[in-house]
Amino acid sequence: MRQSWLQIGVVAALALPGPIIHIVDLLGIAHVEMNPIVESLIFGLAILAAATLLVWASEVAEQLVSATLALAILAIIAVLPEYAVDLYFAWTAGQEFADPALLAETIAQGETPAGELALANMTGANRLLIGFAWPVVFGLYWYKTRNRVLRVGSPNSVGLIFLFAGTLYSFLIPVKEGLALYDSLVLISLFAVYLVLSSRTPAGEHELVGPSRTIAALSHGWRWFAVAGIMGYAAGVVFLSAEPFANGLVHTGENLGISEFLLVQWIAPLASEAPEFILAAMLALRGRAAAGMTLLISSKVNQWTLLVGSLPIAFSLSGQTLEPLPVEGRQAHEVFLTAGQSLFAVAVLVSLSFSAKEAILIFVLFATQLAIPIDEVRVAFGFMYIGLALVWFVVERKDIPILWTAAKATADGRIIEVGRPNGPGPDH
Repeated sequence: MRQSWLQIGVVAALALPGPIIHIVDLLGIAHVEMNPIVESLIFGLAILAAATLLVWASEVAEQLVSATLALAILAIIAVLPEYAVDLYFAWTAGQEFADPALLAETIAQGETPAGELALANMTGANRLLIGFAWPVVFGLYWYKTRNRVLRVGSPNSVGLIFLFAGTLYSFLIPVKEGLALYDSLVLISLFAVYLVLSSRTPAGEHELVGPSRTIAALSHGWRWFAVAGIMGYAAGVVFLSAEPFANGLVHTGENLGISEFLLVQWIAPLASEAPEFILAAMLALRGRAAAGMTLLISSKVNQWTLLVGSLPIAFSLSGQTLEPLPVEGRQAHEVFLTAGQSLFAVAVLVSLSFSAKEAILIFVLFATQLAIPIDEVRVAFGFMYIGLALVWFVVERKDIPILWTAAKATADGRIIEVGRPNGPGPDH
């Protein structure tokens, strides 16, 4: 036990230098000049250490409360950097809306308006989550087991249904060319109901090892205190490290001549999504790939509902307006493409299984559209995703009522094993 506590202490100490440097800078005590690569390494290490602490604490939390709720809360903590980045851009967009001179100055300087950057960051992060993180988790699962089909577990049925609902609603955003306050009401309400239903699933019963086992050996009260303390500390580290980590990556990209829009859409999300990528990968390496998928599905749900729903609120408060946050032109195409990919992702998991061919297809489609940054091509990919989703829904139509049954049972606090080990998708 002493060795485990020492391990926890060492990891916590590794997470500390980054936040301390940032706090010192924020308070004006000192400004530490660093090479962008060094900055990324220091704050990246802090995020990695915080992710390790979160894995240990979350495994114990899954035995104290609903396993799905514990992973959903973990997903919220992991995605805090994404909220910080997107809400910052949405707030700045409101200021630009209220002060046309500020917007004109931004454009005159050749910079991208903040409203476009908020949506660029959100859509890039969401597509990375599915197109890169999902295949990575499957790849680690295959590496550990050599199994070609990953059962994602019936408790994920609730998350998939809410992801489906949020995705369908998101198709309205490019049509309306804006995100309004009533969109916030709908999307945040969806997330609230999702959390309530997730809290009804039973606690987990997986075997604990190492630091997780040591924490679980504490008395009930001290166990709660340790879990809450570790999660709170790790959340603070993630929040304080995200911006400097993203800045380090962005400045590195600028030195390489990469455009601001692409930096915000792809480089910054790599930083802001790093905690959940690392967490999911660590769970998969610990033999808990299904839990890793639960984390990623929960993260996708909260980004597609709570995060998107928060943007109009930040825009309205900052700009002191009831007007919607504009979603036009390139931004509308990005949202449409992201919604199409999300719909296909739901269709793939209707069977509550994820196969090697499906993982490869998701990654190849993502990598291909990433390599062709042309608006017309992105719109075409959006329609392609929708077409593929319809094919999967038709072929797996017998699994749709099974998914619904699993979701109802999960919402009632019961776990039932449904679906087939070798899900009936078009690739089987």
